[in-house]
Amino acid sequence: MSLRTTSIYLALLLLAPTTAVRAGSSEDAAARPDFVRDVMPVLVKSGCNGGKCHGSFQGRGGFQLSLFGLDAEFDYSALVRESRQRRVSPAAPDRSLILRKPLAEVPHGGGQRFQPGSESYRILRSWIANGAPAAADFELHVADIEVSPRDVTLNPDEHVALQIHARWSDGVQRDVTRWALYEARDEQCAAVTDAGQIEARSPGRTTVTVSFLGQVRAVNVTVPYARPADPLVFEPYNYIDEHVAAEWEKVGLRPVESAGDEEFVRRAYLDVIGTLPTPEEIRSFVADPATDKRAQLIDTLLKRPEYVDYWSYRWADLLRVHRRYVGDKGMWSFWNWVRRAVRENWPVDRITRELIVSKGSLFSNGATAYYFVDEDPAQLGETTAQLFLGIRMQCAECHHHPYETWSQADYYGLANFFTRIEIKDNGDGARYGGTKLLRPVTTPNRERRVSMNMEPMLFGQVVDPTEAGDVRTVLADRITDPENPWFARNFVNRFWSYLMGRGLVEPVDDLRATNPPTHPELMDALAADFIDSGCDVKQLIRTICTSHVYQLASRVEADVDRDGVFYTHRRYHRLPAPVLLDAVNFAVGATEEFNGLPRGTRAIALPDPGIQSYFLEAFGRSPRSSPCECATTSKPDLIQALHLMNSEAIQKKLAAPGGRIQTLLKQETPDAEAIEQLFLVTWSRPSTEEEQQAALTFVTQADTRQEGYEDLLWALLNSTSFAFAH
Repeated sequence: MSLRTTSIYLALLLLAPTTAVRAGSSEDAAARPDFVRDVMPVLVKSGCNGGKCHGSFQGRGGFQLSLFGLDAEFDYSALVRESRQRRVSPAAPDRSLILRKPLAEVPHGGGQRFQPGSESYRILRSWIANGAPAAADFELHVADIEVSPRDVTLNPDEHVALQIHARWSDGVQRDVTRWALYEARDEQCAAVTDAGQIEARSPGRTTVTVSFLGQVRAVNVTVPYARPADPLVFEPYNYIDEHVAAEWEKVGLRPVESAGDEEFVRRAYLDVIGTLPTPEEIRSFVADPATDKRAQLIDTLLKRPEYVDYWSYRWADLLRVHRRYVGDKGMWSFWNWVRRAVRENWPVDRITRELIVSKGSLFSNGATAYYFVDEDPAQLGETTAQLFLGIRMQCAECHHHPYETWSQADYYGLANFFTRIEIKDNGDGARYGGTKLLRPVTTPNRERRVSMNMEPMLFGQVVDPTEAGDVRTVLADRITDPENPWFARNFVNRFWSYLMGRGLVEPVDDLRATNPPTHPELMDALAADFIDSGCDVKQLIRTICTSHVYQLASRVEADVDRDGVFYTHRRYHRLPAPVLLDAVNFAVGATEEFNGLPRGTRAIALPDPGIQSYFLEAFGRSPRSSPCECATTSKPDLIQALHLMNSEAIQKKLAAPGGRIQTLLKQETPDAEAIEQLFLVTWSRPSTEEEQQAALTFVTQADTRQEGYEDLLWALLNSTSFAFAH
């Protein structure tokens, strides 16, 4: 071959991808695959664009593709134009690394991804053999996918095949079942094959996630229990019960009996005011003959001063009230603002609005602390989405959210609502320790720039700052709009989890299409009721606590619904750290001494975690470092068990001169009466006859009555009946 001929051949080879795009073709699409419509699905299905493979932010083996295959033009360039065309060789298709590596003909860290002659192989080879043409339109994208069926009920060992159809932005529709990605959330309940076939395994409820080139959907899968022979006997008290009972019928479950009065009164006190009932309150409630006494108790608790302490602590965890962000004086200003909002029962939409549009001095308006906890606009956007909408947008900072429709534009559109503010000294900085003044401005603050400068945008709706004035008012309007599907659902799910031990959606601050509620109709009903009430938190608490479902016993039936997903029983969960510390102090008759606060200040009334307490740290109080509910730890561990068993601090409280044990001894309380009181202040019920006899034997065999009482009380404190809500 002459030198000139060789040069021409090389030139044609290098230009092949470009000239192929210009030429076009009338051949069948199967014979001439389109890069976007045909090749990209193969790459994504084979795992090439995954986060653990070439979709990683740094690629793998010097080869990087777009994460999840959402940038076809980038991927085309990486395949065709990089690595001296070794990845794609139109002149010798079978030598292309994009074929040889997935076939494992040469070493490949990802192993073999498809077989010779498979459909994936044929599409890639055909595309290469046709000159590896660029896409006819790199802007082409999947506009929507239709998944059928979306709600599946299967008995164990039954199967169903999913069908996935994609609608492209040019209107073309295709069956993409073969190319979609599938993932089962709980494979013990149901599994899914690579081809989209769901197999039921064991009773329960789960979801299967279906994704295809940026579009994601969830399939609800229910595997019923064996149909019970007895009919459902259950009296609904409100609409909550009707929705939950309908699910019991669907899955073949029956609830346990209602909780007794002692169990209910303990539960209500702890859930509504974070406080154990006194023996006198327990006896009074049990003796009350009124048929509506449980509803009356909830109404009474909602008016107690402890309600303000307990729910202020809950809100302070969410809003991250902490002196590390705003100093001591700023922390107290923020804390007092939170307490006022709870004390006056501000609607949640008002709380949300006052935080988002806050301005002025931190000392005169504690709500402005919201802008000091997260000063970075992007972080403010993340916090705002997670706190008020239950949406985790962190992933979208770098790439399209893998399990939702949120994009980088959504992420930075929200962040840009917070670039138009400035924080300056208010003139009192020296006197008050550096207080700042927060005020809105009409143009982006150069000191608050984000990586993607754009007009503010939420839910795809752009805001014109020149018309909006303070764009944060538009943001507050859109977030609290009754038509916003996220706001009300977010808060009813949070409060449901506080009162029921688990959310309708878990994690509670991760609402998305691919993480649907266990009871979607109930979630909708609660959200609608919450909006109709004017976003009244007390009304929401009352509705939940007066339902029959809330009042069920905590007894678990064998292995049926052990996680409480279907609410057939009250779910056990450990008391929050501040509530548990207060309960210990109440039981032993002691008061706590926190540095810088009056003696007797309760743990639920502490303004921030800057106040030291080994007990609270050991039992997982929130460090208030993140808006995530996961910051609070409620799982028991070895450190907690050892602390309750061996703590010198608890031993000192047990033996304290003014404590419960010393008072019983000083008053010469009979053993039987003293034992009953110890049960009432810990387990909120009298001892059974068997427990009473065992305790009497234990106390009388001790070296001294004091030692016997102390050991008995310590044993009661170390039980799950004390440390857990039930």
